[in-house]
This record gives sequence, structure tokens and C-alpha cells, in this order.
Amino acid sequence: MLSIIEAAGWPIWTIIIASIISLTITIERFYSLRAALVVPKGLLAQTLQQLRRGGASRDMVAELRGHSPLGRLLAAGLRQVNASRDVMKEAIEDEGRIVAHELERYLSTLGTIAAMSPLLGLLGTVIGMIEIFGSQSPTGTDPRVLAHGISVALYNTAFGLVVAIPSMIFYRYFRARVDDFLVEMEAQAVRLVEAIHGDRHGD
Repeated sequence: MLSIIEAAGWPIWTIIIASIISLTITIERFYSLRAALVVPKGLLAQTLQQLRRGGASRDMVAELRGHSPLGRLLAAGLRQVNASRDVMKEAIEDEGRIVAHELERYLSTLGTIAAMSPLLGLLGTVIGMIEIFGSQSPTGTDPRVLAHGISVALYNTAFGLVVAIPSMIFYRYFRARVDDFLVEMEAQAVRLVEAIHGDRHGD
């Protein structure tokens, strides 16, 4: 592997750094974007049960807010539990925008790496081509410089694609996962609002 890196020249290090960042973000997002952490099962039912038993106390809302992203949306609604349906929904939507931004953390960086890695490979290709042309001289061609230039061009192109393809796959995967979570959280938050106002009108 070290021999390949040496043959690829200095441009390969920019791609290696990009690959390390991409891998780190991918591992972190796989850990953070787990359903059990974002939209825990049974949280809505548990919240409604506590609400009907003891009301929306300050401690309950604070505990719910620190529980999970879904908990934050439910807590935003409960802070406006005595307000109208529209006010509750607006509070949930405002909190939802903040939660969405946090769930999308680092994804723009991952998308940038996916887009830039082929360009970094192209940079290495251009540098390799410059070395190839530099191998030409009035006395003939220097085979070592020619071979090194070809290595730089080909290795950087290949490495750029190797980094870009999985980065793009995981970027799109995580974006879709975040969208699914947001839809699920919004649906559960709306059910909370309807349950509260349904009970209120029922009384």
C-alpha cells in the first residue's frame, strides 16, 4: 500500500485525508441516526399516559426534551399544552426545524467530499500529465519520469472515484434516513396534539 501511495505522488494525500473524514462521518452518523435514539418506540404512548395521569409538569417536559429528538418535539408541544391547536403545531414545527438541522449534521461535509473527490483525482491526473510531458526532452524520453507521471495520473483518478462513490451512497442513504425520521416525528407530534385537544373537547 505504501508503494502505491509513493507511486501516486503527493496529490493522493488530499484524497486520503478526504477518505478519513468521510469514513469518520459515516461511522458517526450510523451510530447517531439509529431509530432507538431518534424515534424511540412507545415514547408517545408513555407521554400521553403520564400527561393524563399527572399533567404536563415542568420536570416531565424537561425530561422529555433531553430524552431524544422525538422527545424534543413532544416537549415543544407540551410547553404549549394550554394553548390552541395551531399554537401547539407552530411550536412543534419551530422545534422540528432545529431538530432537522441537527440530524443533518455533517451530511453537507459528506456530500462535499463525494463531489470533490473526483476533482481531487482529476487534479492528480493533471499533475501526472504534466510530469509525462516533462519527461520529453530533446535527447529523448526519460522512462522513469514517464512511468511516474502515468502512475500519478492513474492512481489519483482511481482513488478519487473509490472515495467519491461510497461517500455519495452514504450521503444519499443518510439524507433519506433523516427524511424518514422527520416524517415519523411529525406524525407522532401531530397525534399528540390531536390526542390532547380531543381529550379536551371530550371533557
